[in-house]
Amino acid sequence: MSFSIYDASIPVYLQMMRNLAALLAKAEGHAGTSGADVSTFLEARLAPDMHPLIRQIQMVSDSAKGGAARLAGVTPPSYADTETTWAEIKERLAKTIAFVETIERSQLDGAETRTIELPLPGRTMTFTGADFLMRFSLPNFYFHVVTAYGILRTQGVPLGKMDYLTGGTPIPA
Repeated sequence: MSFSIYDASIPVYLQMMRNLAALLAKAEGHAGTSGADVSTFLEARLAPDMHPLIRQIQMVSDSAKGGAARLAGVTPPSYADTETTWAEIKERLAKTIAFVETIERSQLDGAETRTIELPLPGRTMTFTGADFLMRFSLPNFYFHVVTAYGILRTQGVPLGKMDYLTGGTPIPA
């Protein structure tokens, strides 16, 4: 079997969201042992003009569900971005994982050449499915995952590169 757009997208979105969920769990554990209030992490940011952790996770969710849905030719679910608590942001991530898990390999057959239109304020970007995935969706998705990781690091959560890459799960030999 050849490598497909499904292989380059759905498993990647799922792995990195599961890794992010593991980072959030590790942050909770750190807060519990250090006496930090995990809810303060939600408004932490890397720079004053960047979005806080809570918005980074919402954008991870939007990138994954939007990318998966557009590649599959279906309408992405709409989530209201109303999360304000740690529990709500974890639920948002879990809900997004559950949606992306519903995308079937067959839905992405031919997606590499499918026209994808991405409406943005003031313009619409048009891509082939392959260009959308490789030049927009995945880079945007990774940006928000790594920014969430960086925010947690600045809050003292003891995370390393392998936590980001594997969610702390050892890579098989």
